[in-house]
Amino acid sequence: MLTDNTRGALMMMASMAAFTLNDAFMKLLAGEVPLYQILFLRGVLTAVATGLLAWRMGAIHLGVAGRDRWLVVLRMGAEIGAAYFFLNALFKMPLANVTAILQSLPLIVTLAAALFFAEPLGWRRMGAILIGLVGVLLIVRPGTEGFNIYSIYALIAVGCVTVRDLATRRMSTAVPSMMVTFASALAVTVFFGGLSLFEDWAPLTPRAAGLITGAGVMVIGGYVMSVMVMRVGEVSFISPFRYTGMIWGLLLGWLVFGEWPVPLTLIGAAIVVGSGIWMLVREGHLKRRARKVPVQTL
Repeated sequence: MLTDNTRGALMMMASMAAFTLNDAFMKLLAGEVPLYQILFLRGVLTAVATGLLAWRMGAIHLGVAGRDRWLVVLRMGAEIGAAYFFLNALFKMPLANVTAILQSLPLIVTLAAALFFAEPLGWRRMGAILIGLVGVLLIVRPGTEGFNIYSIYALIAVGCVTVRDLATRRMSTAVPSMMVTFASALAVTVFFGGLSLFEDWAPLTPRAAGLITGAGVMVIGGYVMSVMVMRVGEVSFISPFRYTGMIWGLLLGWLVFGEWPVPLTLIGAAIVVGSGIWMLVREGHLKRRARKVPVQTL
C-alpha cells in the first residue's frame, strides 16, 4: 500500500516528465512548422481541455473583483511572453540547458516575493538563492563562445514565469485556479493565432500533427497531475521531486537529440538543483516549527 507521500512524489515526477516530454515534442518540430502555428494548434487543445475542466468544476464565472481582474490580465501577458521566449530558446539550445535554467525558478520567485512583497527571507535561504544564481551563471556563461541571444531568451522566459507566479500569489482565494489556467491558455491561443495569420502556414504531416497532439496531451496531463499532487501528502516532502525534471531533460536531450551538456553546465545545474532542494527543505522546516509555536491567549 502506497503512502500519500509516495503517491504525491510519483505524481510530481510524472508531472515533470510530462512537461519535459512536451518540450521534447516541441523541439522536434523546430524548422518544420512555424512557431506561431505550433503555439496556436497546441493552444487550441489545451484551451479546450482546461475550459472543459473549469466548466465541469463550476470554476468559470465573470464575477472577478477589479484588482483580481488586472492580476489575471497580467498573468495572461506573462504566459504569452514565457511561451514566446522559452520556445525560441528551446529551438536553438540543448534541451538540458534550457531545463537547467528553468530549475532556478523557485529561487527567483522567492527572491522576487521578498523584494516586491516584503515576504520574509532569512539569511540561510538568501544564501541558497545567491549560490543558485551562481549555478545559473555557470549554465549560461555570459561572455563565452556558447553564450548567445537565446541564452538571454531563456532568462527572459524565467522572468516572465516569475511575473506569472507572483501575479497568481497576489490573487484572492475567490478566484478559481482552473478559471485562471483556462484564461491563460485561451490568451496564448488567441494571441499566437492572430500572429500566425501573418506568416505562411506549413502543411501538417502525420508526424507533425502527432507531435503537436502529443505536446498538447503532455501539457494537459502535466498540469492536471501538478494540481492533484498538491492534494496528496505533505508539500514539504513532495516539492523537491519537481527537480526530477532536470533528470528528464538530460535523458531526453541525450536519447532524442544526441545532446549532452559540457561539465560546467552539469556543475551549474547541480548547484541550482541543490540550492532549490535545500531551500524547499528549509521552508518546510520553518513551517513545521511555526505550527508548533503555542498560541498565546489573553
